[in-house]
Amino acid sequence: MSARDRILERVREALRDRDAVEHPGKFEGWRPTAASQPINGLIQLLEAAGGEVVRQPNVDAASAWLASFCADFESSAVGETVPHALRPPLPSGTPDTAPLGVSLARGGVAETGSLIMDARDGRRAHLLVPTHVVFVHAGDVYATLREALIDLADDLPSAIGFHSGPSKSADIGQILVRGVHGPGRLVAVLIESGDL
Repeated sequence: MSARDRILERVREALRDRDAVEHPGKFEGWRPTAASQPINGLIQLLEAAGGEVVRQPNVDAASAWLASFCADFESSAVGETVPHALRPPLPSGTPDTAPLGVSLARGGVAETGSLIMDARDGRRAHLLVPTHVVFVHAGDVYATLREALIDLADDLPSAIGFHSGPSKSADIGQILVRGVHGPGRLVAVLIESGDL
């Protein structure tokens, strides 16, 4: 008998005397949100977690905002899916050395205050830069995680990340420190209309 078979037999043996449990049904979400205004829910929870939100009416305004915002940065790491119009006017840098990262979110989730990040955009640009600017289209903000996953089901990458504010940890001495496991500053730029 192989090691795999021995492990599976032990699992079967442990489960023999247990009562069967019915499937709990579909996930309905755990946090109430105003389904009619998911954008406000996203903003409220993302800001409560230490993130910043900037609203722009269209791509042109978002591009102008980015040009002004990145004036103090020397270089940037830009995600693969960021459209040309939303790329900063800075020299390119690698995610491990650039002070600024710019990405495009697949969407946002109001019930958790999270941005949905696609691994195809380049996870290093999401995680290694000190300051992370993430563009998200207002039409891609969902009331619940369930709605987002159902809508994105046909085009999910090998991994997605849910970014709900800047990286922070209080593991050592219960002292909150930002930027330990990722960017210490997260700025979500919500683009109200137009195509990305």
